[in-house]
Amino acid sequence: MVRAGERRAAIGARGRLALRAAEAATWASRKAGRGKGSMIGGLVALKIDPDILTGLGSGRRTVVVTGTNGKSTTTRMTAAALAPLGEVATQADGANMDAGIVAALFAHLDAPIAALEVDELHVPHVCDAVSPDAVVLLNLSRDQLDRVGEINMIERKLRAGLARHPETVVIANCDDVLVTSAAFDAPNVVWVAAGGGWAGDSVSCPRTGEPIVWDGDHWYSTGGEVGNGVAFERPTPDWWLDDENLYGPNSLKIPMTLALPGRANRGNAAQAVAAAVTLGASAVDAVAAASGVDEVAGRYSTVQYGPHSVRLLLAKNPAGWQEAMSMIDPTVDGLVIAVNGQVPDGEDLSWLWDVRFEHFENVAVVASGERATDLGVRLLYAGSPHTTVTDPLKAIASCPPGRVEVLANYTAFRDLGRALAREVHDV
Repeated sequence: MVRAGERRAAIGARGRLALRAAEAATWASRKAGRGKGSMIGGLVALKIDPDILTGLGSGRRTVVVTGTNGKSTTTRMTAAALAPLGEVATQADGANMDAGIVAALFAHLDAPIAALEVDELHVPHVCDAVSPDAVVLLNLSRDQLDRVGEINMIERKLRAGLARHPETVVIANCDDVLVTSAAFDAPNVVWVAAGGGWAGDSVSCPRTGEPIVWDGDHWYSTGGEVGNGVAFERPTPDWWLDDENLYGPNSLKIPMTLALPGRANRGNAAQAVAAAVTLGASAVDAVAAASGVDEVAGRYSTVQYGPHSVRLLLAKNPAGWQEAMSMIDPTVDGLVIAVNGQVPDGEDLSWLWDVRFEHFENVAVVASGERATDLGVRLLYAGSPHTTVTDPLKAIASCPPGRVEVLANYTAFRDLGRALAREVHDV
């Protein structure tokens, strides 16, 4: 195992200067009351030494987790599943770009293992820097078109990035056509049937452009063989699950009951367990650890706000909204949907028209957030009865006393969480 002192030595004089500056910036940010200071520390370190990530990643067994939805949850489950093998460096707050990754590795210099959540666009160069033992590919769908671009471009970049690391084990969701394409040529793939409720971005083969045909759980391309001379179709999974158990190699069958809701989180847990087992963890222990995760950076948490018991759910794109809406209890006393359009959310909200808000035809909704009017128009066309209250806190207060579900996109979720924390603290 590489110790902290050895890792500091390995990064060179410039890297050590970068770490000292990062420590100072982190301390100053905390003293100024501007949060934990980890992000500013990472940014400062990268400014001084753009190659600091390579040094910080050296000598660790690393799992990289990526995908459009479920990255934070799966990373948290993976870190928990790997914990019996040693200290795990990971992000606690979902900061999945270079500065956040640097901060996480810097904060755990001694850790021999890392479980890193990585934004899809950043995966190729992060893999080049840290040479991961495993990469977990969850799913790929449209997200923040103004920043990310078309999803087929992301698939091609991931495919090219993985090709540079043939020794890396890829833990890939075979129920997702685009993920399967990204991993299809990799020499070491563990296929997981993690589910794929959203197929709106996989109607054609990313390799040939021909239609994808679904037959139950199986799918195949009508375009025939692809470059490596085999048919492009759903691979036979090594791991799969049902409503009660997780199944794996060698007739493995483990009961799995999660603290987190939703079918998608069962798929996330399956891939987290497969990744942990790849690095040497016990499958039984990994399932137990993943099952115990009950909250991820405030997601799925319940907060008491006056007469309202508020449960917070996060959704950021059509696929994520579809899954989150399946978790809404139709018997709740109130439902608030909050949408912002800031840069981290994607300023283009045309995706609102891809979300089936018709799901709420019989539920009274409060449209909220900076883009409440845009949401209100969408709800009007969906035939969903609603009121509009821009301030999410006031929107919650407008609901009848009792249980309130709040479904929010990224910055709306973040800001509401902070506002609720202040309100609870003041009480």
